[in-house]
Amino acid sequence: MLNKAISLKTLQPKMKELKFSIYLLNRNRLTQAAFIAVILLIVVALVAPYIVPYPTHIARENNPQDKLMAPSSNYWFGTDELGRDIFSRVLYGTRISLQTALLAVGLALLIGVPLGAVAGTIGGYVDEILMRITDVFLSFPPLLLAIAISAFLGPSLRNAMLAIAISWWPWYARLVRGQAISIKERQFVRAAKAIGSSTSKIIFQHVVPNCISPIIVQASMDIGGVILTIASLSFLGLGAQAPTPEWGLMVSTSRNYFLNAWWYSIFPGLAIFITVLAFNLLGDGLREILDPKTRKN
Repeated sequence: MLNKAISLKTLQPKMKELKFSIYLLNRNRLTQAAFIAVILLIVVALVAPYIVPYPTHIARENNPQDKLMAPSSNYWFGTDELGRDIFSRVLYGTRISLQTALLAVGLALLIGVPLGAVAGTIGGYVDEILMRITDVFLSFPPLLLAIAISAFLGPSLRNAMLAIAISWWPWYARLVRGQAISIKERQFVRAAKAIGSSTSKIIFQHVVPNCISPIIVQASMDIGGVILTIASLSFLGLGAQAPTPEWGLMVSTSRNYFLNAWWYSIFPGLAIFITVLAFNLLGDGLREILDPKTRKN
């Protein structure tokens, strides 16, 4: 009975916090719309191979007799220069863009979060060394650094993802370091040190878990930026290669046909715009929910 009472007492504040978060979500219509849009994008990405009208148009199948057809009941978004259904390719491109963006952000988190937590918690020369390395990466614009790394590694979607992760991790390192410097001075961390907890235990059991909220907010906003960067690299020929139905590559290929086939570039471009906007709005909403300082009265 005592254990149940303790667990209920511990659970009540969490339930109140969850209810308040739901209230804040319901109050912000833009965040609601962004949340629904992101959920729909994730669902489309998961089921894309099973719902595309023309699965064979994803790869190399050519239909010269249907090339550059305007949107119609048979081809909702029209066709490209090889007669492939653009609607099918845009749908499948959702899977590619989201998967690549999530992997790139996840890899950046795996690099940046531990380094930032170690630097902020230990301090001293360890902090100086890690932060100077971070500053070297931060001295280059992320897109420019990603272009340079992709050009060095070779054009492919995997190399583009790796290049983005390498150019993105310093932001997470800086973010977590700032949080760690504040958290390590709190009473529960001092108590953990007093009872002889190891530095690694303090970092990964006390510091990192208390940095989750700003990490989630930053990562949710970065996904949109990463999708845009992936599209940019593919547009420049450094990311996805044909016949991969990646949005940036489709926009790049459509440049030669824009005057005669406007639909070829418009629909992949709209997909990029809607996805980036949805993740940015969701990130703003999460920041308002998770950070009391940014909440609107």
